[in-house]
Amino acid sequence: MADFADVGTLSFEKALAELETIVGKLEGGNVPLEESITLYARGEALKARCDALLKDAEARVEKITLSADGRPAGTVPLDGE
Repeated sequence: MADFADVGTLSFEKALAELETIVGKLEGGNVPLEESITLYARGEALKARCDALLKDAEARVEKITLSADGRPAGTVPLDGE
């Protein structure tokens, strides 16, 4: 089994770009079976990394609350409604 430890250090943009490259190769159909299996497994790891990074970013996003006069009054979690 391949070691995908480096996936955990990739930024969202790098992981997504690599995932798109893998999808392109697999959709092309010109990859030998063994390599396809390895690429698919790496793609799954990259997808999981992207999902985790998106969930983390979503948890940090805050919604600005406004006072009665329309001025910023503070923040609340985005899903705090």
